[in-house]
Amino acid sequence: MFTNLFGHIGKIVLMLKGGFSRPENLRVYWIEFMSQCNDIGIRSLPIVLVISLFLGMVLTIQTAYQLISPLVPMHVVASIVRDSSILELSPTVICIVLAGVVGSKIASELGNMRVSEQIDALEMMGVNTKTYLIMPKIIAAAIMIPTLIILSIAITIWGGYLAGMFSHILTRQQFEQGLTDNFLPYNLFFALMKAFTFSFIISIIPCYYGYYVEGGALEIGRASTTSVIVSCILILLADYGLSILLL
Repeated sequence: MFTNLFGHIGKIVLMLKGGFSRPENLRVYWIEFMSQCNDIGIRSLPIVLVISLFLGMVLTIQTAYQLISPLVPMHVVASIVRDSSILELSPTVICIVLAGVVGSKIASELGNMRVSEQIDALEMMGVNTKTYLIMPKIIAAAIMIPTLIILSIAITIWGGYLAGMFSHILTRQQFEQGLTDNFLPYNLFFALMKAFTFSFIISIIPCYYGYYVEGGALEIGRASTTSVIVSCILILLADYGLSILLL
């Protein structure tokens, strides 16, 4: 088991090492980078918005349900929604979803290119496929995923506000008070650190499984599924590790 683990880690390191070379044609690489920003960021926006909105709404209602007590001021509900969305819900839940949406696409795309010998053809033409196919995805994910997480935090809090208003759980003044009371800017830094870390997991793991796939269509499907499972497990492990180190 450990032999396979170290073998995978070694191949990932060699893959990344091969990607750090000077691009032959910056314009071509820029076009690929922008295409990946569109695929990873813009196309993932609808699912991020929908999930974030309902996360905030459900969290507000369930928190209010559990804190029904004359001893607990209602603005505490808004504080819990704020901190939960910043520290855990938006970074972790959204990145797990993106691991399925983005990761499976990356693994399938590279796997199809490997099986159909497109990667071999590019290498025969002298193109460094690790730089051209992998690095734009990693860089685009490192930029777009933290951006999506910031947007998700805002939408989650806004969804909580809507649920509080429509359900008559909180007044506007109570919700605003809860958002501002005892706010720690460090929590946003922690959320961004998680987002950056998860973005590398979401991009590197599917790239590895897709780039080195062998076989046919069945193996592409297995590589895509495996990449999603491994990415989700590593995200949860990294979430635990970052919580210990940074909190």
